[in-house]
Amino acid sequence: MKITWLGHSSFRLEESTGAVVVTDPYDAKIVGYEMPKVKADIVTVSHSHNDHDALDRIEGEPIVLDSIGAFEIDGVHIASLRSYHDRKQGAKRGENRVFTIGMDGVDICHLGDIGEECQISFVEALGSVNVLLIPVGGNYTIDAEEAKNYVDLIMPDIVIPMHYKTRDSDMDIDRLDDFLRLFDDEAIVYAGSNTIEFDRRFDSDSTKVIVLEK
Repeated sequence: MKITWLGHSSFRLEESTGAVVVTDPYDAKIVGYEMPKVKADIVTVSHSHNDHDALDRIEGEPIVLDSIGAFEIDGVHIASLRSYHDRKQGAKRGENRVFTIGMDGVDICHLGDIGEECQISFVEALGSVNVLLIPVGGNYTIDAEEAKNYVDLIMPDIVIPMHYKTRDSDMDIDRLDDFLRLFDDEAIVYAGSNTIEFDRRFDSDSTKVIVLEK
């Protein structure tokens, strides 16, 4: 399977069958840079904010998943879990949907704009995670240290950070450095592009942080 970072919290996930899932499409007016228009079979929406639900950026006639449940579409297994966008059980920013996506035998978890403290019950509900897509920029989501706690408890094979301040971003969020400095240098891999491919084989001895380019 192939993962392409489209910017912010949006990824294009492509299975070997050709099925495409796009997560959290965003509006340039909010993020500060344009999201490329992409075609998808399925779109997951973690919550209804313009930097996560800009469906006009998606071409084709995708199935939009913006509710809690379990789904099988075009051979792709997807489930969503209810969580909160803040540390006050949604009182400040509402709810957030976490999506787990199974493609080509790889278990991917997209945490959306999760803002609550990580709980063991949540980790148990997630199950096995090979690739964790996690916000690290703080302010509107968990920050770097809170994200590191999620990583330590979930213990994925691969972590791909998202929702942080890039060179072109206008958002009041932190840069990636705060998150990366919490890991040993040998755990960090710079992909050199916005795309990476995976198969079912992972080195389960340690978690790797893969930094995709935007």
